[in-house]
Amino acid sequence: MSQPVVDVLLPLALGFIMFALGLTLTVGDFARLVARPRAMAVGLAGQVLLVPLVGFAVATVTGLPPAMAAGLMIVAACPGGASSGLITHLARGDTALSISLTAVTSVASVVTLPFVLDLALRHFVGSGVGALPVGRMVRGVFFLATVPVAAGMLLKHWRPALAARIAGTTERIATALFLLIVLATFASQRETLAANIGAVGPAALLHNVAVMALGAGLAAASGLRPRDRVAIAVECGLHNAAVGIFIAATVLGMPALAVPSVVYALLMNGTAICLIVFMRRREAACATG
Repeated sequence: MSQPVVDVLLPLALGFIMFALGLTLTVGDFARLVARPRAMAVGLAGQVLLVPLVGFAVATVTGLPPAMAAGLMIVAACPGGASSGLITHLARGDTALSISLTAVTSVASVVTLPFVLDLALRHFVGSGVGALPVGRMVRGVFFLATVPVAAGMLLKHWRPALAARIAGTTERIATALFLLIVLATFASQRETLAANIGAVGPAALLHNVAVMALGAGLAAASGLRPRDRVAIAVECGLHNAAVGIFIAATVLGMPALAVPSVVYALLMNGTAICLIVFMRRREAACATG
């Protein structure tokens, strides 16, 4: 993508997606999470502990080169992406839980991201890392996710008739914008993907599928509802790959480490679309059965 697209159009698209999600939520949706702290605890355990551990295991077992292994760990250390709320919503999961997990893990990443990244770089590359600009990342999540969601919720609260009238249209536009983001990512990074998909792709796909399955399994073993399982699976599988690219290429000055983030960004959206299709068909089958 060109720089103006990255700097202006992409944030606007993500902001609109989160606004559309806000139209489907109420304060009560988030208040119910307080009454069910287990869902948040399991989701946080999945993202903060399970995902990096699986990333380390995949990087080791698949025998990735040191730079690619460290790059995969960068992705695993990143918090949930802004689009995870939309994916959860479309896959019939608990959207409020997904958005809450994204917000909390983005704040927690002030501690977790530098810690995981430092360990990974020392193990795979042989050098640690200094301070990371996680404050910038947290502010980005706040303005790209929290503010638009709050705006949508406020509109639904103050003008419920208007919100109900435009909800269907905004969801369709949000879905179309998400697909355009996926296609734009593929088009802009096609050379990087073509050069590295064979070497990094299998490990990235294995990590993505494994953390989604294990996240859902952890939620099921904890007795959580099916909608919670979907939200936790999506949160574990979808990471803010843009943060990974920024850290690798700009903060660390090691562009090679950004390759797994680029590859993962494409693959995770592909598996997310598959999950949406599967859950929609399952819902339709249950309705007709």
